Amino acid sequence: MTPRQGNRDGKRNDSTLGQRRSAIGAAVRKDGLGSWRTFQMGSNDFYSEERPVHKAAVDGLWIDEHLVTNAQFERFVSETGYITVAERAPNPADYPGVDADLLVPGSLVFRRPPHRVSLKNFLQWWSYEPGASWKNPEGAGSHLAGRETHPVVHVAYEDAEAFAAWGARVCQPKRSGSLPRAVDWKARSLFGATSLLRKAE
Repeated sequence: MTPRQGNRDGKRNDSTLGQRRSAIGAAVRKDGLGSWRTFQMGSNDFYSEERPVHKAAVDGLWIDEHLVTNAQFERFVSETGYITVAERAPNPADYPGVDADLLVPGSLVFRRPPHRVSLKNFLQWWSYEPGASWKNPEGAGSHLAGRETHPVVHVAYEDAEAFAAWGARVCQPKRSGSLPRAVDWKARSLFGATSLLRKAE
């Protein structure tokens, strides 16, 4: 993720808020991809969800240059009271047959195996850790001290959407904030960014 740029000591540099807003793709650098940028998107040869090949077009968009830091996400939570998906207890209705005692807030944490393992089962290097969240990266007992400028982790899609909307209101009041769509990333990969950047309005 990403919003405003942070200083080396982990503190925000608020003077850059309006210039380098970052929100997991929420919006902040004019990408110069005008609606005249049309291209063929999709494939008839691979995944079914990519079919059929179709004509797509994109407008210019603002997108951040840097990942969202823990300090930036902490500001968002502090100002809004937002609770991330990892911090909420799972809904038993979504997990029929699972012992309710196991449905506790948490997230997957990477654990490096001590030896080579098969790549067929991701649970050999990822484990569900109760209490793991953006502010407790390794689970209960871990913290963010010294990681203020590190990218925020344990963020679900809806968390990213909420941050993007908040970031837009804070940094660009007249603009809406949202996450980049597949078509936006495709256009950027096809046409590049540096050669297409327009002067920010």
